[in-house]
Amino acid sequence: MALECASLLKVGLLLCVAAQVLPSVSGCSSGFYERKIHEFCLAKFKLDMGGLDRGLWCSWPDTLEPYEELTNCTNQVALRMDCFWPNQIVDRFFMQIHRVYFHDCALTGRLLHDPPIGILGPFIAVPVLVTLLVTALVVWRSKRSEGML
Repeated sequence: MALECASLLKVGLLLCVAAQVLPSVSGCSSGFYERKIHEFCLAKFKLDMGGLDRGLWCSWPDTLEPYEELTNCTNQVALRMDCFWPNQIVDRFFMQIHRVYFHDCALTGRLLHDPPIGILGPFIAVPVLVTLLVTALVVWRSKRSEGML
């Protein structure tokens, strides 16, 4: 029994050490990944955004292509470096991008709006009418069955 406990303890200790060592050996180097996305991706994005008039930075059709290229670039760098994507580094990177380039953009173009009344109306009217119809049917059926008992 004591031999089994010692054996299990050794295996557990080995697994704990492996869990600490293996990610650092085979995993992504976050500092290196961050430097590379700044070097490759951010540099290209800065050039693309610099080519746009500053007044167009909030225009999604005008910034869509550079933004997609930036997103794809961070993904490709992550794939080549065996990093997960998206990750916290990418999240912080894009938060920085938004603070620098898109901080003055209004949210009005991206906010959710109610659909037109032609679409919204049936989605409201049909359940209300079905509820009223089922209620009327239950009342009618209950009055009709009283004489049958």
